[in-house]
Amino acid sequence: MITCPVTIDGRELKLNLVSMGNPHCIIFAEDLDNFQVTKFGPYLETYHTFPKRINVEFVNVLSQKEIRMRVWERGVGETDGCGTGACAAAVASVLNGFTEREVVVNQPGGKVDVNWDKKSGAVFLTGMAEVVYKGEIIV
Repeated sequence: MITCPVTIDGRELKLNLVSMGNPHCIIFAEDLDNFQVTKFGPYLETYHTFPKRINVEFVNVLSQKEIRMRVWERGVGETDGCGTGACAAAVASVLNGFTEREVVVNQPGGKVDVNWDKKSGAVFLTGMAEVVYKGEIIV
């Protein structure tokens, strides 16, 4: 993980940069309900340091075993959940000393369990999956 500060409109944010095979920027915040995700998400997604853009997770630590997360996915905007984002948020939470290696990640779309295995270094994601949309396209 790489950490670096960035100042946006006079507000300094600490970026925690993590790769889960795709790039993630985790920002820890106390009040996710009032955090300006729609302002900071697109700004950081396209920030000049990330020429291929980046996913941005906004995380509130609830306890050593539970976090809450909102996500701004690159090319999409704010979504109800993100698996690799949940894993990245959990890893950043551990590396910052906020949580244990097994943590529940609450997202608007539901809860998932993330376990960062100490021995193998693998990150495991467990949770429910459900169809939220079906569509057809005729070509």
